[in-house]
Amino acid sequence: MEFPWAAEDVPFVDTKQMIEVDRAMIEDFHIELIQMMENAGRNLAHLARHRFLDGDPRGKTVIVLAGTGGNGGGALVAARRLHNYGATVQVFLTKPDEAFTPVPGHQLDILRRMNLPIGFVADLEKPVVSGVEAAVSADLILDGIIGYSLQGAPRGAATELIRWANQQNAPILALDAPSGVGTTSGTVFTPAIQATATMTLALPKAGLLANGVAAQVGELYLADISVPPDLYSEPALQLNVGQLFAQSDIIRLK
Repeated sequence: MEFPWAAEDVPFVDTKQMIEVDRAMIEDFHIELIQMMENAGRNLAHLARHRFLDGDPRGKTVIVLAGTGGNGGGALVAARRLHNYGATVQVFLTKPDEAFTPVPGHQLDILRRMNLPIGFVADLEKPVVSGVEAAVSADLILDGIIGYSLQGAPRGAATELIRWANQQNAPILALDAPSGVGTTSGTVFTPAIQATATMTLALPKAGLLANGVAAQVGELYLADISVPPDLYSEPALQLNVGQLFAQSDIIRLK
């Protein structure tokens, strides 16, 4: 399946503007975070299925790397959907369940109730994770470690998950931005995910077009999370955004 290329010029936003988009979605339009997260995760699973899993995830193995915030929550939604599609899915977290913010924590609780195998960095070196053999030869790795909230170089378990992912032969699909890349400046911190493709959300982040980030971003896609176009024209943003997703919930930018 080929995803359509953007039919018009697409504005890029910095981190401050994206924070304003999220605020307006929730406070002004009453479109809640859990709705946006479901849209992000559904589209991530859809892109994974058709770009990397030959249109049929059955019999394929997907490793999902998830942080504790919204980026991780979107990846956990994708994990649930890919499992439902028939993929063998294993999830590795940066921190224990209690460290997750409420909405991503809700997504994690769902996966626990579905009995998906969930582990941590140390489990990547073990032969068995929750009764399922650790698949270091995965067909696809989803990067949901750090989103636009990145402040400085990744730390702790996030660094270990990033380094592990970059050492694998499997393609990496990053959600919103490759973990370790500044979404406003385009700074490539050490370490940073080297993605085969990145699916960014709502509007592309300015840092993804910066010089020197192409090796981290890979192919660049944009996915709909149901932001009303009128939201962008409000005084805090003053952006002219049309019906970007008229033909598809996912469009290609580069």
